Amino acid sequence: MSNHPIYLDCHATTPVDERVLAAMLPYFTEKFGNPSSISHVYGWEAEAAVKQTRETLAAAINATPEEIVFTSGATEANNLAIKGVAEAYFQKGQHIITIATEHNAVIDPCQYLKTLGFDITILPVKKDGLIDLSQLERAFRPETILVSVMAANNEIGVLQPLAEIGAICRDRQVLFHTDAAQAIGKIPLDVQAMKIDLMSLTAHKAYGPKGIGALYVRRRNPRVQIAPQQHGGGHERGMRSGTLYTPQIVGFGQAVEIALKEQNTETQRLTHLRQRLWEALSQLEKIHLNGHPTQRLPGNLNISVEGVDGAALLLGLQPVMAVSSGSACSSATTAPSHVLTALGNSQQLAYASVRFGIGRFNTEVEIDVVAKHAIATIQSLRKQATLV
Repeated sequence: MSNHPIYLDCHATTPVDERVLAAMLPYFTEKFGNPSSISHVYGWEAEAAVKQTRETLAAAINATPEEIVFTSGATEANNLAIKGVAEAYFQKGQHIITIATEHNAVIDPCQYLKTLGFDITILPVKKDGLIDLSQLERAFRPETILVSVMAANNEIGVLQPLAEIGAICRDRQVLFHTDAAQAIGKIPLDVQAMKIDLMSLTAHKAYGPKGIGALYVRRRNPRVQIAPQQHGGGHERGMRSGTLYTPQIVGFGQAVEIALKEQNTETQRLTHLRQRLWEALSQLEKIHLNGHPTQRLPGNLNISVEGVDGAALLLGLQPVMAVSSGSACSSATTAPSHVLTALGNSQQLAYASVRFGIGRFNTEVEIDVVAKHAIATIQSLRKQATLV
């Protein structure tokens, strides 16, 4: 039996599913060819595997295989989408719209473009984390070229109304990008119905390997232009040069295939576990749910706790569970979560927050253990605070 704490940080990353690993292994040793080497069988095998994953990812989001561009992950995909559009459409306009709760992999590229003269509008969100569509409509200008709004938030799990945003953008002939790193395999995604022009994906949030992602780039109605941000070799139709990492790509495809097959039953199971945990924790007073109560990822629960020190809370939880207080990609910073403060939380509440990311391998027994220990920890810390 493992002495490790119960893992509840599935928004940071997920373990590679054994079925995914089994699919990947032959491509490290037996089928090790370069998919760009098309003059012999080793290259053909790798090329066929890459083609299969393109088809899998395309089918998952109702795209075509030619619209899938492989990257090292969602961060690179976001950078390629935002900077690539900014450079390609510079003559059309220099205005980009995003929202305050975006991942830093969207906010930071936008801030970088600001130093180059672009105008960035960062819209606030409502108390529940959802975008105000009327505010979005008012934010458009003649020079607006891109709107970037994530599908599912990595901290509070909120699901944004992609179809409504896409329709608003399409009516104004403005490109719509969404970071769907947390969404792929967990919620239905359809780039046609949702009128999405660019979509960032990653494997490691869906029980696939780290280090592989993809960017969907629309080819028709409209055909989206992207200026490459990485040059050398002309791979991926010139949009992203570099030898394709076949084992990771195979793992990506297998992970998404499994997730789609199990999506309905897993959604029900994770929603049940999340509600079970929330019902236990909400028995305590002054526990606040962050984000929309139902329009969120099934395995996400983010709470803020009044009357405790944030660092002490995480320290008290650590022996039993692996959780976080914010984004794993910005965990080195001492600032409170920009997502939680954007919801109107005070700095104290933002610090005293816990993100539970429930995943495929968690059980009811584990959830009950976590709930019991979390309640005991909160009660103990509150008692200590009254004695000071």
